[in-house]
Amino acid sequence: MLILTCPAQLQRLEGALRRSLPLALPVHGAVRNINRGNPGEFEVVVDSWPHFGAVLARRSGEMPVDDCYRNMHAAFYRDVGAYRALLETPGCLRWDTAFHVFGLQEGVATVSQAIAGAKGIELEVSEYYTYVHPDPSTLPEPRLAPGVQVGSLSPAHVDLLNETWAYGGNARSRRYLAEVLGRFPSLCLQDGAGQPLCWALTDPFGTGAHGYTLPAHRRRGHMRAVLAIAARRAQARGFPAFGHTATGNRPMQRLQEELGHQRLPGLCHFVLHNPGLGRAGP
Repeated sequence: MLILTCPAQLQRLEGALRRSLPLALPVHGAVRNINRGNPGEFEVVVDSWPHFGAVLARRSGEMPVDDCYRNMHAAFYRDVGAYRALLETPGCLRWDTAFHVFGLQEGVATVSQAIAGAKGIELEVSEYYTYVHPDPSTLPEPRLAPGVQVGSLSPAHVDLLNETWAYGGNARSRRYLAEVLGRFPSLCLQDGAGQPLCWALTDPFGTGAHGYTLPAHRRRGHMRAVLAIAARRAQARGFPAFGHTATGNRPMQRLQEELGHQRLPGLCHFVLHNPGLGRAGP
């Protein structure tokens, strides 16, 4: 197991991951952020170098044992055996903490299930569709409703986001959202008084995430405009325009398909390890 810290190695890794898109999307986004100032304070672990078989992008430093929001790992592998060996290497993961591992390959779930079964660790696996826009420059300029303007969010909006996020509502989710708001691009539509009506964030993996419209302002085309603007801005920053959508969220799936996003084959697997720890405490 190696933690890559050399800038030249990280640039080389970014190129290799770019050639492995779309399966490497989340890890590629994390490495691209690392190579541009590392706002998320991430690091990259590989099984070997330069001929790696597996990559894991994770937060650097110690994480609280119960914080599954910030203790997030993105995975990509060329060889599933190398991926399992990497996860089983001492020091790669803290199996006594609440943490997520996610990725777009089936082995992300099956390897965690095999290791957790041997260790007696509880898991929760959630599955999402991943949508990618092939060329956001082709998206038409969105038409905004009268009195609505494009803006951005700030950490001052963290309570609004924490209250409206289906997975939020606690102190750990609030810390996570405050970090994302303070470190990564965001987009919102505002009313004339500057109050957010609809928004989307960018997470540490370059994912378009946390899309939400206040209930009183739905069915007015706000999310269509936000998705189009966010995709074009991601492309301008050199990132793929992609996001994960719940398999049961047909309205969001339909909207993305209308805008030209393409659903990838297979599923994105989010594996929460030790969910009981993540639910403990405030």
